[in-house]
Amino acid sequence: MMPKGATLQKVKDPQDRRYAITPEIPGGFVKPEFLRKLADAAEQFGGVLKCTSAQRIMITMLKEDDVEKVWQLLGIEPKAAPANCVRSVKMCPGDVFCKRGKQDSIKLGMILDKRYSKQEMPSKMKFGVAGCLNACGDTRMKDVGAIGYETGWTIYVGGSGGAHPRIGDELAKDLTTDEALRLIDIVVRYYKRHAGIERMGTFIERIGFPLFSEAVLAEYKQAPGTETSAAAPAISTPSAPQPVALARGQAVTHESLIGDIIRVYPEAIPALRNMGMACLGCPSSAGESVANAAGIHGMSADKLVAEINAAIKGGSAK
Repeated sequence: MMPKGATLQKVKDPQDRRYAITPEIPGGFVKPEFLRKLADAAEQFGGVLKCTSAQRIMITMLKEDDVEKVWQLLGIEPKAAPANCVRSVKMCPGDVFCKRGKQDSIKLGMILDKRYSKQEMPSKMKFGVAGCLNACGDTRMKDVGAIGYETGWTIYVGGSGGAHPRIGDELAKDLTTDEALRLIDIVVRYYKRHAGIERMGTFIERIGFPLFSEAVLAEYKQAPGTETSAAAPAISTPSAPQPVALARGQAVTHESLIGDIIRVYPEAIPALRNMGMACLGCPSSAGESVANAAGIHGMSADKLVAEINAAIKGGSAK
């Protein structure tokens, strides 16, 4: 059972698993007294502090029994978050602090953080907000990005890094903050309604950006408050389905890829998550074989194969 509010780190010994916790620090703004608590916790429990790319501070290399104690020392009740959710909203200083800022990225970013942080999504999701075209924080490589110009906000969708980097598509420009928030709401709803276990960019490439933008902008052009789920057109079968080495009816083996299992046997997804494989939408995990995934998570490959096949048949391995 995974400790609450923790993520499993690299497993060198199945009997000595180490975990990390990453307290929420919206926008990277942190008070001195909380920094002192982080340092005290790391020192007391032998943790290592790491500033993350999402403007947070992680405490890693914690023993399982110490995770809850660290949360107590920090004075935080850890929140249970879905495996696939909004991970972070990364924002630059904007026109509040930066001489080059054209828009208030902190205001927009903080609203998005409050609205979407830890909200469940088809896959993991990241937001980025930048106050000028320098786009500090890789804004165009986020699932949803907003970049400020003198004329307003430009919204980008479908960006990502990882194994298959993708620059986000420009969706709309010259928006006020309220207009940007409304459009982002529609984008997120559309993605949640139609995507599988896939990042925003993969979803857009699967159905085509023209269809995505037409559906989203059609709803946006309606009068505010009149959006309905019927506004989005139906999505047909992908024009270019991904080839898989696994077919319906075949048993899963040590060599089967996690991504293939998810697509062919979606009923196995709960079993995979129950076994601690949380990030099923991650490009790295999708390309792993069952044997590799078992090794990474410090479990028996034979047991993992048995559990997956049992889940496919509607039961559980004995």
